[in-house]
Amino acid sequence: MTVTKNEFGQVNMWAKEPSMYMTKEDLERYGIEPYAVKAEKMNGRWAMMGFVAALISYAITGKLFFGVL
Repeated sequence: MTVTKNEFGQVNMWAKEPSMYMTKEDLERYGIEPYAVKAEKMNGRWAMMGFVAALISYAITGKLFFGVL
């Protein structure tokens, strides 16, 4: 808990609010990624899994997506 003072010199005994934003150095140090970066990586991974599933399906049945197309 942090003790702070307001502009009138009154003591505030409540916890100090954390900052809402982190510096670029902090993000790199702790391995935290912005939402857009995480989403783009996840979209790419799902696309790769879909492509591999299509290849496996074509290798097994001769048609894409287990006989649908």
